[in-house]
Amino acid sequence: MIKQLSLAIVLAAACLAPAFAQQTPAPENAEVYFIAPEDGATVQAPVTVLFGLRNAGVAPAGVEMEGTLHHHLFVNRTPFGEDDAAMNIPSDDNHRHFGGGQTQTTLDLEPGEHTLQLVGGDHNHIPHDPPVVSDVITITVE
Repeated sequence: MIKQLSLAIVLAAACLAPAFAQQTPAPENAEVYFIAPEDGATVQAPVTVLFGLRNAGVAPAGVEMEGTLHHHLFVNRTPFGEDDAAMNIPSDDNHRHFGGGQTQTTLDLEPGEHTLQLVGGDHNHIPHDPPVVSDVITITVE
């Protein structure tokens, strides 16, 4: 019985180890940024957002390849912070995933002020170490 319990604990630990793995190192000098729209822009809906990337490549989610990331777009939420650093980025209206390697999107935003921030994620949708994040931009939709 004790041997079976020990074996079960070892197997469970082996299965859970990837969930507690360290963050993927960021590509050296990697940067994500907005090509469009510009910070402070007044735009019409739908809004086309173009993602920029320097010093890294783009790879789809699920593909572990050194020196790459895929984009996530934070919409109308607090800026990326320490609490976000080791989390698997959720997928909802405030956290848009581009796991196919997309470098642009179109957003149907309501009229008013909106904030946007790009966050690079690894093959498991976890931010790199150090995180590769853009400045937060604010746009106004008329």
